[in-house]
Amino acid sequence: MKRKLIYIAAVAAGLALVWASIAAGNFGNRQEHCVGVLCVGDNGGISPTKLPKHGSVPATAQIIGDISTRDGSHPPALRQLEADIDHTIEVDAVGLPTCSERQLGASSSARAKKVCGDALIGSGSAEVEVAFPEQKPFRSTGPLLLFNNGVHGGTTSVLLHAYVAVPAPTAVIVRAKVTRIHRGRFGLHLEAHIPEIAGGAGSATAFTVKIGRRYTYKGRKKSFLRASCPTGSWATKGNVLFSDHTRLGFTHIFTCTPLG
Repeated sequence: MKRKLIYIAAVAAGLALVWASIAAGNFGNRQEHCVGVLCVGDNGGISPTKLPKHGSVPATAQIIGDISTRDGSHPPALRQLEADIDHTIEVDAVGLPTCSERQLGASSSARAKKVCGDALIGSGSAEVEVAFPEQKPFRSTGPLLLFNNGVHGGTTSVLLHAYVAVPAPTAVIVRAKVTRIHRGRFGLHLEAHIPEIAGGAGSATAFTVKIGRRYTYKGRKKSFLRASCPTGSWATKGNVLFSDHTRLGFTHIFTCTPLG
């Protein structure tokens, strides 16, 4: 049971970086941000890559991230993330079905999809390294599911459902919040806090996720993610805090092709 809980917490930690990476680069344009021996890499992209200067269009984000150390040591666990995301990236969940923590409960991934499939906005997988004292670290992978938890004022809440089937079925739910802001070129603010499990023995080391959902509300076609490209570039910036008190700041600017 101890190993299961550590595994799930580390997978959940990956969600924070997933959201910070929504505007964090094109495929083949991996960037790495390091402090000391600890490094965070991000890659991925938004489709379509050609976007209008004015207005916005439905978009899908493919996110690839990794956490590593230069000396090969076990990385500390992610504990907190704050990030500002370019105003050219929009989140719209108004009218999208919602899913609550109570509905998900301790269900498997298949059960979670059955109960909350209408609220599904993304899926992927994560790799986790677990290092118990006096034991050789080991790695595992597992599924990630993202569900819309609802819109409250200017804040959209998202639930991460992580599930482990070995050695026994276990699930955990983590919440992230994305709030509309007006801060220079930035229009979204992300906050995520990851609780410590078993002293932080488990750490996310790699993850990939695809985020995007199109739906109809009151006869109008909508998209959970929308994007535009008025200037030919966008950016994200913020910082992440790890269990060993290391704080790593990041800024990632990348290009897009403006149309019109």
